[in-house]
Amino acid sequence: MQSLYVPGTTHVHRAPAGVKLAVLALLGLALFATARLVVVAAAFVLVLAAGLLWARLPRRALLSQVRPVWIWLVALFGFHLLVTGPLVGAVAVLRLLTLVIAAAVVTATTRVTALVAVIEWLTSPLRVFGVRPGRIGLVIAMTLRFIPLVADRAARIREAQAARGADRVRPAMVVPLLVQVLRMATTVGEALDARGAGDVTARRPGRRAAVDSVRTT
Repeated sequence: MQSLYVPGTTHVHRAPAGVKLAVLALLGLALFATARLVVVAAAFVLVLAAGLLWARLPRRALLSQVRPVWIWLVALFGFHLLVTGPLVGAVAVLRLLTLVIAAAVVTATTRVTALVAVIEWLTSPLRVFGVRPGRIGLVIAMTLRFIPLVADRAARIREAQAARGADRVRPAMVVPLLVQVLRMATTVGEALDARGAGDVTARRPGRRAAVDSVRTT
């Protein structure tokens, strides 16, 4: 199974995960703050250069992230073509395509452990509201882990259907893929429950409760 992370020694690989996530967030804000096609196209070219030239990522690492969303991009362009116009549609599609490729560059050049560490650090102030950063980090790690896993299962089902004489991907492919995903989710859930991932840490008794317990004894 192919992982999202592509090992490398480039400057993009060595950049801190927090810096890359911050750049990705700023890029998203900048893209949605402008409607100029020239600016969005320049950002698209810059992101491609960062992935292919600076990070030296293989083209398949970026194409594999774009392939699942291309039909939505086509549908989005068709919607804008009917409602607003081709220029607005081109800006919207190119904007989302740039963000998808930028996110692919970040995940391909950053280890999951580094990304999880940044997410846990960012959510650590939420402890006062009862939020557990470790659980959020676990969800992020499992999501990144399951993306290539589900893609691998889909590829196996597609190959099995092709071996049976199917000329193209049929809608029936969704059913076995959904069954396998549900089985994996059940297995992972049982494993987490067995390791106590859903247990709530018991709170330490407060000072007043401790004093009352001493008095009763």
